[in-house]
Parts: sequence; structure tokens; C-alpha cells
Amino acid sequence: MKVPASLPFAVAMAVSVGAFAPGQAAFGTSRSKMTDTSLAASTLEGRKITGALKPTNNFVLLKVAELQEATDSGILLTGSAKIQKTEGEVMAVGPGKTHQDSSKIIPIPVSEGDRVVYGQYDGTELEYGGEKHTLIRDEDILVKYSGDKLTVDNVETVNDNVLVRVELDQGETPGGLLLAKSKDDESRPSTGVVVKVGPGKMGADGKLLPMDISVGDQVKFRDFAGNEVDIGTEEFSVVKIMDILAKF
Repeated sequence: MKVPASLPFAVAMAVSVGAFAPGQAAFGTSRSKMTDTSLAASTLEGRKITGALKPTNNFVLLKVAELQEATDSGILLTGSAKIQKTEGEVMAVGPGKTHQDSSKIIPIPVSEGDRVVYGQYDGTELEYGGEKHTLIRDEDILVKYSGDKLTVDNVETVNDNVLVRVELDQGETPGGLLLAKSKDDESRPSTGVVVKVGPGKMGADGKLLPMDISVGDQVKFRDFAGNEVDIGTEEFSVVKIMDILAKF
């Protein structure tokens, strides 16, 4: 079945419709519970489709995590104050894209059922099966994890990403008193300790390029580089290896 012409161009380029099992139906719902009847009744942007979405190239189909209804301190959030999580569960993955020099297939670093965190403004949102989904490129995935909650223990970095526990800069009063800067300050920390290191980026020969960084290294990275990720009460940055300037 052809993708409807009325779909946004980015969605039409990222998916095709076919007999392809999209993975888990929802967080905590096993794929075995999805029946042929439920697939046949799927909808895309309000239109019924006879199959399931199959991403193309290096696109990944995610079911978006629900809005956070309360803060960590228990304060209820209403309306526009609700926090939109940029997290989702992988429902289906594309075959991967070809390396520009060798034409070798670069494999997708996540699988169906993985939970991922991605950039706030990445992806193309769509309604699929009556629920909110998004299509993102695999390089927009910051980290992946298993289980119901993101923790330092279960988080994994992908591709050539490095997870850094950042050190908040400190200011000093004329009397020598150190003052920790707020997370809301305009400046962002650019030093920290490496917590997780990705496997690396694939070279033209099909082998992974070495990552010259190890867990435990202290690093300095480019100002404003990376993406902020909160894990529990701690602040981290996901930084590309090319944006790390020095280690010490």
C-alpha cells in the first residue's frame, strides 16, 4: 500500500507501509499481545492502513513517553506546565544507511523494545494507532536504556557519544566564598567526568573508529556542545567525541 500523498513530506520519506511487526505495542506491553486484527485496524494520521509502519534508511519509529504529570517533589502540573519528556520506546527500525565512502550499511544502534532519550527538537511527530509517535534518525538518539526508569546503571551511549557527569562552575565572592552557579544560569558547564563511552563511529572499512576516551577520565569539551540529560538528581551531557578538547 502506498503512503498517502497528504502526509507531510518528512513522514513520507521516513516510512513505508507493509506487513511489518512494529515491536512492542506500548510500554510494558509485549509484542505477542498484538494480533493481526489490531494491525489491520491501525491508523496513520487518522487514516486506516492495512499494515504497519516500516521506517526506511536510518529512521527509527518511537512511541513517545507520556507527559510528566508531577514534579519530583510531588507538585501537580497542569496544561502547558506539563513536562514533555523527550523519551520513547523503539517500535521499529529501518535497515540503516550506507556509508558515503564505502557504501557499507551502517547498522542501527538500537533494537525494538529499547527505551531512548533524544533531542528536544528532533524528529517528526505523527499519530499512529491513535497514539503519539515520532520518527527520528538514529544519530539523534543520545542514550538508550532498558527497564522502566533511566538510571546511571542501565544507561548506554550509542555511536560516538560520550556521557559526561558535568561539574557545575563555581563563582567566588570578594571574600573568597565559593558560590555554585544555578542550572538556570546562561552559561553551561563544559567540564566533567566520563561515565559511559559509546562503541564508536563506523569507518569506511566497516570497522569502528577507536574512542580515545575512557570511563573515569576528566574532560574539557566545547562550550555549548552536547545535550543535557538529567538522570535522577544529577546533570549530565551527551557529547560527541569530536567535541571533547582535552582530558586530564
